[in-house]
Amino acid sequence: MTVLTTRSLTLRPWRASDVSALVVHANDRRISQNLRDRFPHPYGRTDAESWVEFASSLPPPHRHLAICVEDEAIGSIGIDAFEDVHRRTGELGYWIGAACWGRGYATEAVVAMTTYGFETLEFARIQAAVFEWNPASTRVLSKAGYRFEGTLRSHVVKDGRLGDALLYAAIRAEHLHRDPDR
Repeated sequence: MTVLTTRSLTLRPWRASDVSALVVHANDRRISQNLRDRFPHPYGRTDAESWVEFASSLPPPHRHLAICVEDEAIGSIGIDAFEDVHRRTGELGYWIGAACWGRGYATEAVVAMTTYGFETLEFARIQAAVFEWNPASTRVLSKAGYRFEGTLRSHVVKDGRLGDALLYAAIRAEHLHRDPDR
């Protein structure tokens, strides 16, 4: 079983017992406005049960983990693999419940998951596209060692709003040899 431990967090596979906490933390418009449309708002118990069932059904190695503080799921992080000639590239996605913002949890989770993605999942590159109106996420990625690579102009439509996506990426050789205190 995949369990990643940081100074403050445990990243672990999703469990049925996480459903209630998932509803509490995920049912927030501020979360869904920065994620893909497949993340619904409002976010109810059926949504949480479906997510836990999906994430739990995937074979190891685990690519979607619960972000936990004292075993309470406060968010989610995952890496989806691209295909074909892009098969060594993963796309990182994450969110933290608003009650836990500003504590460095997202950065800790991104660093841990990125290292796992390179060491265990054997990606050569991990990237994340952030909606232009989400500066907090760009700070998380920068602090975690990701580099800004460019703007994908008029790339997303969220809630009827057309916007840019900001592309950040980490490369295996650079990430595994970086100074963690940087």
